[in-house]
Amino acid sequence: MRKKDDNLRDTLLDFAREITKTQGIDSVNIRSLAGMAGVATGTVYNYFSSKDEILLALTEEYWRQTLLEMKQIMTGGSFLRQLEEIYEFLKSRINQQAGKLMSSLGNVETAGHARMQSMQSMLEADLIRCMEMDPDVGKDIWDEAFTREELARFIMRNLMLQLKSEAPDIHFLISIIRRAIY
Repeated sequence: MRKKDDNLRDTLLDFAREITKTQGIDSVNIRSLAGMAGVATGTVYNYFSSKDEILLALTEEYWRQTLLEMKQIMTGGSFLRQLEEIYEFLKSRINQQAGKLMSSLGNVETAGHARMQSMQSMLEADLIRCMEMDPDVGKDIWDEAFTREELARFIMRNLMLQLKSEAPDIHFLISIIRRAIY
C-alpha cells in the first residue's frame, strides 16, 4: 500500500472548498475532485471514504480557522463583553459558509459532533482564560461544585443552543452570568 500524500489531501480539500464556493455544496463529489486533481477516483477514496467525509473535513478546518480568527478580533475588556463578541462572531460565521457546511453533514452527524467536540474544548479553554483575566470576576466564588470549567461548559452549551435557535442576542445568558460571578 502506498503512503498517503498530505499535500494531495490538502489539494483535494482546496478543490472541494472551491467547488462549494462557486457551485454549491451539492456539487462536491469524489469524481469531480479526482478530475480536478488529475488522479483516479480510487485515489480520492484513499483519503476520504465519501462526500460526507470531505464535507466533515472542510467543516472541521473551517471551525479551526474561525477560532483562530476569533482570538485575533477579541478586544479584551470584561468577560461579559468578550462573550457578546464571541456570540456575534460565531453567529456571523454560521450565517455564512459554516451553517451550510454543518447542515450538509446529515449522514455523518455523529462523527461531526465528535470531531467538533475538540473545537468546543478549545473555546471552553478560551472562556476560562477570559474569566481569569477579568479582574472584576469574584475570586472567592469558586468551589468544588462551581468551578470555572463547569461554568465554561454551561456557557458553551447555552451559546450553542442560542446559535442553533438563531437568537438575536444573549442578553439573558449574560444577566445570569453577571449575577453568578460578579
